[in-house]
Amino acid sequence: MLRGKKILLGVSGGIAAYKIPLLVRLLKKEGMEVRVVMTPSAKEFVTPQTLAVLSEYPVWTDFFSGGYVWNNHVHLGEWADLMVVAPATANTIAKMAHGICDNLLLTVYYSARCPVMVFPAMDLEMYAHPTVKETINRLKEKHVTVVPAESGPLASGLTGEGRMPEPEAIFRKIITKLACGGPMEGKKVLVNAGPTHEPIDPVRYIGNQSSGKMGLAIAEAFALKGAQVTLVSGPVTLIPKTENIHIIKTQTALQMRDAMLSAFTDADITVCTAAVADFRPSKPSENKIKKSEKGTFSLELALNPDILEELGKMKKKDQVLVGFALETQNELEYGMEKLKRKNADFMVVNRAVQEGGCVFGSDWNEATIISKDGKNITFGRLLKEELAMKISDIVQDYLK
Repeated sequence: MLRGKKILLGVSGGIAAYKIPLLVRLLKKEGMEVRVVMTPSAKEFVTPQTLAVLSEYPVWTDFFSGGYVWNNHVHLGEWADLMVVAPATANTIAKMAHGICDNLLLTVYYSARCPVMVFPAMDLEMYAHPTVKETINRLKEKHVTVVPAESGPLASGLTGEGRMPEPEAIFRKIITKLACGGPMEGKKVLVNAGPTHEPIDPVRYIGNQSSGKMGLAIAEAFALKGAQVTLVSGPVTLIPKTENIHIIKTQTALQMRDAMLSAFTDADITVCTAAVADFRPSKPSENKIKKSEKGTFSLELALNPDILEELGKMKKKDQVLVGFALETQNELEYGMEKLKRKNADFMVVNRAVQEGGCVFGSDWNEATIISKDGKNITFGRLLKEELAMKISDIVQDYLK
């Protein structure tokens, strides 16, 4: 969904321009095409050569240098899927709002047919000035997305509002903007991910090595298509690329079950990828269990609920339920049995041990997707992000 997206990046003359090279790298890493236009003063803070190398394309700074053709601003305005102005100084914002067109960046802006995002960056007194506030509101009235400045240390040595977000935060906002109007906009998607940790005592637990990467990839695939996603996460660190993913943190299987059952009623699509522990200690100790002098230790276990099976019993006709089955043998046989028993629409069957080792923690996965109509689709070794997009495509086609 992101590969091939065209980002037109306008850089104006503020100290925050030093953050732009990293932003370009983040965008390029996702396979997006980036073109950069700078105001003359922006060159005092970051060199065009740096941005040209990172974007792999010439950087435009004025009308009469670098092989610029007089009507390139028109072509750039037509080319882009999204225009981003960062940093946007008070001067540039005022000119954008009031029709002033005295540099190349502004000429491109007035030629742009795509959505425009602006990231203001200036000192706190300037950012708080009534005229600047009025100008920003005027830009918003012209359907420009103005992302509020953050509060923090400023180049002046003061601390307050006016700071441009870090490149990673800008990147997430760009991805979220690109997802708007996607083919699954209006759909609500529920995903669970990661392991569960079942406490033995305050410092020990039963769990597994699941990283949550597959679940996060599934959540992001649907979010990139415009869906509103809720991700119920086990005890792992998950940082989505997009902002339209709501994360609910859980630790145990019972906590995850409660969160999933609570959100399931409103979900159009539910994907269960979490590696939920099958058992939990029936009586966790309130205090740390001391080592036994006999060298042995017994632990009584209770069976955890099967979240997917419970959701299958609750499922309505207009809901889509996708499960994951991790197997070590007879994958298709066991996967089909689980599909029927748990009343799922699709079962994604993957082997626990694949090329390169255990699938847990890996960036790669191999899987066969079994549908309730008996069709099987097998995917070879793919990045989890690629497999997630394939799964979202199959669900999207199923809904048509």
